Amino acid sequence: MNMIIFKRYFAALMIVIGVGSCQTDLLDPVPETQFSDLVVFDTPSRIEQQVNGIYTGVKAGQFMAGRFFVYVDIRGDNFLNETTNGVTGLETWRHSVTNTTNEVNNLWSAAYRAINRANLFLEGLDANASKFVVPTFPADFNTVTVPAYRAEARFLRALCYYSLVQLYCRPYADGTGARPGLPLRLTGNTSSANNDLARSTVAEVYNQILLDLDFAEQNLPLTYSTPLLRVTRAHRNTAIALKTRVYLAMGQYANVISEANKIVSAVAPFSASTGVSHALNATFNGVFADPYTTVESIFSMPFTVNNLPGGQNGLGSYYNPGPFGIGDYSLNPNGIYGDLVNWPNTDARRSMTSLAGTPAKPYLRKFPRGPEHLDYAPVIRYSEILLNLAEAIARTSNLDSRAIALVNAVRRRSDTSVTISPATNDQLIAAIMTERNIELLGEGFRSHDFMRLLQTIPGKSGAGQPGPVIPSAELYVWPIPITELNANRLMTP
Repeated sequence: MNMIIFKRYFAALMIVIGVGSCQTDLLDPVPETQFSDLVVFDTPSRIEQQVNGIYTGVKAGQFMAGRFFVYVDIRGDNFLNETTNGVTGLETWRHSVTNTTNEVNNLWSAAYRAINRANLFLEGLDANASKFVVPTFPADFNTVTVPAYRAEARFLRALCYYSLVQLYCRPYADGTGARPGLPLRLTGNTSSANNDLARSTVAEVYNQILLDLDFAEQNLPLTYSTPLLRVTRAHRNTAIALKTRVYLAMGQYANVISEANKIVSAVAPFSASTGVSHALNATFNGVFADPYTTVESIFSMPFTVNNLPGGQNGLGSYYNPGPFGIGDYSLNPNGIYGDLVNWPNTDARRSMTSLAGTPAKPYLRKFPRGPEHLDYAPVIRYSEILLNLAEAIARTSNLDSRAIALVNAVRRRSDTSVTISPATNDQLIAAIMTERNIELLGEGFRSHDFMRLLQTIPGKSGAGQPGPVIPSAELYVWPIPITELNANRLMTP
């Protein structure tokens, strides 16, 4: 009798729960773009959505939507803070961050979330390989599409680790990578069970970055069907280009040369002969204008009116004065802006600066499409690759004619009245570094160019401005975030 009563009670309970669930579903339906992890690998379109999701993770507002580039640049000597807003990198500009500072914690978290997305996706491809059969999947899905997707995930993971190791770890030149690096997470986390992970060395992190990029080079497609995809999705030349940057950071100049030679012709006009036909755009300004898909743009983070970088994240928000931005940072008259000898007014790149405010101050207008901030964030450009190659050649030879031609290709694209003609190799290297400072201004290179060479990060050179940071200083690199120290018992400061 008791069992009969229980069964009737249980049945009634299930009806109530069922009715409640149905009505809840009607009120709050599950979006068609969200799926259980049990079915996200069931169709080609769902898998591609996951690939797009990894790109979205890298394009987080606290990371590659703009803030990473800003933090790297304002640590250098080219910008002055105008708003004293603690939310927009003030402590980074002052070189006074601690392990509780917002940007230190937020960027770390955003980058590791993107890494975890990549790891979970890679593991999901392995676990669901038996599903990838006809008729649901094309016959070549396992042999062509899956390796390409793996390559994209590993390229993005490499980009994340490279970005993190630049900010939070001692440069590779300090002990040839022997100093403490990052927790090298290569498996996906779905809970806090695997939080504890000790730091690998800087060299081990770089080795993993290069393993990922070598795999990406071998398995990424040579090109895509549209200019937009060729700029916003990784292809073979994207991986090669990033490798030149990685090897430059390691001071392995012979490897920079061998990688760059894959996508840079022996003589001017310099271009890539295979894959996407990268070359310098005819004009510098055209690279930073809609639709942002010139052959010079190797890899960029795209934005539309329905997909914006978010408040106080876009590059234009920081560098443009009102009404197109907040104008957190003006150009430092004591930085490259004030160097009229090396950056004369005849240079077309000067047109991307202007005076604003009272009293008038100079601002960088390389990212003018505010206040929405629709400017693409330029992660890799071909001009950087030419300068990477020029520097590597100059540091391993003496007054090499190709190195001189490479730096002149970048300079004369914007100023035909100037030809760089160094009398010594030291002058050539200095000219290349100056050209990097002008060409890549506001794109996230300045402080890293000092640090990879173990040079002092200059002060802002003005009364009351932050002073220089010597290589032995604790704040030469960012501290490990308190959030990581609290969650990871094997982590060390």
